[in-house]
Amino acid sequence: MSPIRRAPSTATSERHPVDEVLPASRLFFFGLQHMLIMYAGCVAVPLVLGAVLGLDTHTIALIVNADLLVAGVATIIQSLGMTRFFGIRMPVVAGASFTFLTPMILIGSEYGMRTMYGSMIAAGVFGMLLARPFSKVLRFFPTLVTGCVITIIGLSLIKVSADLVIGSDPKSADYASVKYILLAFAVVAVIVLVHRIFKGFVRNVSVLFGLALGAVAAWAMGMADFSSVGGAKWFGFSSPLYFGTPEFKLVPIIAMCVAMVVVFSEMTACVLAIGDAVDKKVTDKDMARGLATDGLAALLAGFMNSVPDSTFGQNVGLISLTKVKSRYVITVTGVLLLTMGAIPKLGEVVASLPGPVIGGAGLVMFAMTAAVGIQMLQKVDFEGNQNLLIVAVALGVGMLPVVVPTIYQNFHRDAQFILGSAITATVLVAFVLNLLFNHLLVPQDPAGTGDGKGTGPTGDTPQPSPPHSAHDDGAREAEDKVG
Repeated sequence: MSPIRRAPSTATSERHPVDEVLPASRLFFFGLQHMLIMYAGCVAVPLVLGAVLGLDTHTIALIVNADLLVAGVATIIQSLGMTRFFGIRMPVVAGASFTFLTPMILIGSEYGMRTMYGSMIAAGVFGMLLARPFSKVLRFFPTLVTGCVITIIGLSLIKVSADLVIGSDPKSADYASVKYILLAFAVVAVIVLVHRIFKGFVRNVSVLFGLALGAVAAWAMGMADFSSVGGAKWFGFSSPLYFGTPEFKLVPIIAMCVAMVVVFSEMTACVLAIGDAVDKKVTDKDMARGLATDGLAALLAGFMNSVPDSTFGQNVGLISLTKVKSRYVITVTGVLLLTMGAIPKLGEVVASLPGPVIGGAGLVMFAMTAAVGIQMLQKVDFEGNQNLLIVAVALGVGMLPVVVPTIYQNFHRDAQFILGSAITATVLVAFVLNLLFNHLLVPQDPAGTGDGKGTGPTGDTPQPSPPHSAHDDGAREAEDKVG
């Protein structure tokens, strides 16, 4: 009888910290921390999207609230799981991805909102179908490829930040106004000072401080109009398909699907880092469920007027800092995001932030993204191979439409759209060249000398512990992203 009586306590003692249910007060506090850390980055995507597309304040507020709603749903699914197909069941926070921002801007500008959301829905379905196969072919998306893509995402979006600061109409009387530029630099200065002076949690929310103080300064300077906040409801959700019936066009769908592949690569690195932080092995099945949830989030975003959500790297650092590994903490984060998404007044406040404030905060976030990409490329082996050439050509082709937006104006409209996207062009070039030089044309070494002249199929610097190198490399890559 005694072994039977001891069984429950043994099971309890062997419960993994990821599955631990903390007291309610601790669940709420740590869940709130995670929400505050990712909030600024999450709302930045719909803010930039709405500003560039020229949407009115109410519409931007609607997208902000919808994004918080979808992020909350995706976060809850990732942490708790839903059937055997969705949810990685780990402390994974979902939020708006900058990777989708450029394709959304291009599609929205060229084809309209209905096509943008139709492409999002199609990319979501594509992501759910691709999740399982992608979890098995990660070797075709090594640091060499993802580093190029992350770098170009940041570099290409810096121009978007500049336009938000100075305005998009050179004929306007206040175009490139000194006070706009000074306000943006003030926001940057606040973010830098908070990040330099403080540590831990406060440092992690430095962008949120920059946005808040920038909004106060803009209001004092008469540059911010919060009049729409008073007429907004305290509680409510946006109607599905607010912009009308989605339209599905091949080229925009391809662009969004390419972005989905990039997001999958980013998420893989982040999830491996989370696995290391919580000391839990991530299996192929776990990864497939997590990736499928990203696809589901994009599908839901297409119907709910949101933007696609993916794993937020910033939160990996908080897990390492607090040592709190429970996935139920992240469930609380999801509930808080869901709650905030149901408060239209909050969305109106965020949507009323003036362009220079958004642009100043965006400048830091986008430049940091580029810096993270460069940091990732430091892991790549450039000796005795063509990897440096791959990076150079991929970034060069990707930057062309950024520095000369009209370069492809004489091409067919569909070709303009594909080549004119810095992210899409970089992904295609980096993927094809890596496949060519590091997979199809790898020098053979029949003698097995291992002279280091080729880096093998990954293009990454060889690591000393082969049995664990793939996992460790991905984890360190994501830790660098949040460090």
